[in-house]
Amino acid sequence: MAETEPNDPHGWGMLMAAAQGGAPAPYRRLLAELRPWLLRYFTRRLPPSSVEDAVQETLIAIHAKRHTYDPARPFGPWLAGIARYKWIDRLRSAARHAADALPESLSTPDHGTAVTSATALAGLMATLKPDQAEVIRLVKIEGLSIEDASRRTGQSPALVKVNIHRGLARLAKYLESNVDVD
Repeated sequence: MAETEPNDPHGWGMLMAAAQGGAPAPYRRLLAELRPWLLRYFTRRLPPSSVEDAVQETLIAIHAKRHTYDPARPFGPWLAGIARYKWIDRLRSAARHAADALPESLSTPDHGTAVTSATALAGLMATLKPDQAEVIRLVKIEGLSIEDASRRTGQSPALVKVNIHRGLARLAKYLESNVDVD
């Protein structure tokens, strides 16, 4: 038989019929013998990272659907049908979670300037009183309104404005006194 309809050299149909009758040993043997066939089936159709999961899902589906197998019919097409549906499920799942390929011309910018700036800003903010630094960060850096900063800090809107004004003045004075002139 073709690969999509596995041969039944070990009497898989008879093993399944015995399993349907409640015999556990033939059922364990059947599942153990189906595993290599399923590995070959999925290895040819799926990325390596998905093969084992597909095999396990198929074995679970065989277990869940074992009552649907008709011992009067060939076992191969029944098995191949379940494996095919699990393969299609995997393809659909991969399509839903597929990431866009990154272009090869994608460059990674140097973040050195941003890191240096963030470090310098953190140093400057450390020279301020904590209430001043907090409202400057909220309003001037994060873009919150005076009212939102007031609600978040518990300061009145007028105090937020005063702390921003005084903090910026303190920063300007600090920078003027610490500027390196070459």
